[in-house]
Amino acid sequence: MGVLDLERLRTLQVEIAQKARSGSFGREPRRVAGVDVAYRKDGNWAFAAAVVLSWPDLRILEERVLKLPVRFPYVPGYLSFREVPLLKELLRTLREKPDLLFVDGQGRAHPRRCGLAVHLGVEVGIPSLGCAKKPLLPGVVLPEDRRGARTPILLEGEVVGYAVRTRSGVKPVYVSPGHGLSVEEAVEFALSASRGFRIPEPIRRAHHLATEARNA
Repeated sequence: MGVLDLERLRTLQVEIAQKARSGSFGREPRRVAGVDVAYRKDGNWAFAAAVVLSWPDLRILEERVLKLPVRFPYVPGYLSFREVPLLKELLRTLREKPDLLFVDGQGRAHPRRCGLAVHLGVEVGIPSLGCAKKPLLPGVVLPEDRRGARTPILLEGEVVGYAVRTRSGVKPVYVSPGHGLSVEEAVEFALSASRGFRIPEPIRRAHHLATEARNA
């Protein structure tokens, strides 16, 4: 995979973040998709999965998995360079085109405001939000233990996301917009898509599909 030029990658992230539209989504989607990637232990192969669902009832319309070679190593803070090429190829194969992407990863709650959801949303031109299991930015205070509780994720004094309780009695998730919607909309979509589980349903189903394909 060669030697990585992290300075160049950081510059690219700043440029991509500047292309991300931060205004309001402003409408109800008809279809949403959750995307996730699972990897073989040897790190050479990935299984990229997408599940397209109707909104707001979250009925499955399409499921798709691709087995693809991995061409970029895992480097914290640079996950999008590993996964965006895989997910772009996957999304091109969908018959049902989503209006909104739910991404298993960070959005703007990233040191350079360029998490996976930002990078992917900009590349494919689809509004997106990131929902991560752990924060990437420091200093996040945990919200109180009730569904819908949230605390802000700050970067340089700006709210770039929220730690959100999607269910009482479970750890929060870390939600931030990627491309084409506001911070508040990202949280509301994540909560609306959480149906009794910690992880919003589109991502939960995509994760299950990718893991199942990897383990087959």
